[in-house]
Amino acid sequence: MTGLVTAERGIGETALVDALPEFVVVAFAAVTHLADPWFLFGLLAIGYWFASDLAAAAPRRAGATAIAVVTCAYAVVALGKAWFAVPRPPGAVGPADVPTWLPGLLSTWYEAQVLSDGFGFPSGHATGGAAAYLALALVYDRVWTARGRLAGAVAVAVAVAASRVIIEVHFLVDVLAGLLVGGGTVVGALWLAGDPRFRGGDSSGVDDATDGLDADGGVTAPTAALDPLPAFLLAAVVSAGAAGVAVAGGHTGEVVEAGIGIATGLGGAIGWLLVDGDEPAVPVRIAVPALAVTGALWVGAYALSSSLAVTVVATTAAVVAVVALPALPALLGRTAVDRA
Repeated sequence: MTGLVTAERGIGETALVDALPEFVVVAFAAVTHLADPWFLFGLLAIGYWFASDLAAAAPRRAGATAIAVVTCAYAVVALGKAWFAVPRPPGAVGPADVPTWLPGLLSTWYEAQVLSDGFGFPSGHATGGAAAYLALALVYDRVWTARGRLAGAVAVAVAVAASRVIIEVHFLVDVLAGLLVGGGTVVGALWLAGDPRFRGGDSSGVDDATDGLDADGGVTAPTAALDPLPAFLLAAVVSAGAAGVAVAGGHTGEVVEAGIGIATGLGGAIGWLLVDGDEPAVPVRIAVPALAVTGALWVGAYALSSSLAVTVVATTAAVVAVVALPALPALLGRTAVDRA
């Protein structure tokens, strides 16, 4: 089955990319950051912590579901890469052709973008970008218009996918597969989360008769009763499958990625069990130190990736903290009352 995707899967896109002006390639090297895992999870965490009911009827449910969707997407990527185990384009190996007009720091940055190891199918950036931006467009259903949100999400996802081909770390087929996998994961994960738009049921999805209704009584909040728990658990299960495939194939790097996926799925599930889902936005005085702590845990998880156990523990702790954070203000308040 792995023969369905081969190492020689290019269709001539490299020649077209090589003809592009250098400044275009440099610009797309910056665009690719829009789907870096650290950027996406930071963006998702900010939305989850700070979104108000102007963005969604139940912003904490919406935000946690978006995180769960992207966690599922990365789990599928880990499985796909371990299963197909095909290399990236030759240009991703190096040496990098750095434009001579770039200053020193930008030269170092550019080289880091255009060199990449690991397997190439499907593209993690294309998958994660499609899943994240489409999920955000769907769950924050009170922002702008549905058509505008979806158009923006598609535009960013396609730009990120194109950037991966232009900087020559993926073939075109890799990013096309990533866009399809990302979009499919959004549909599947939102279905699991109970989104009535994908279940064909009552589109209100609310318990309160007045929540999610506009002034004319029309339904405006189909995501008000989302439950991200099943999607988090699915991500952990798929990641466990990816770990098994990676171990069988002797792919050490993919074992680590799958371990991070298991930890993220389980951490998200545990964190969600600690909140009610209707908490207000997290106060900045709590969010800032929490961001520093969770960020340090994430960095430590990757820095210590040679120790799978440490990576899994650090990742689990970071995700539990991110998802459970909305419950912390109330807990601190109760503690202060008890002490008084």
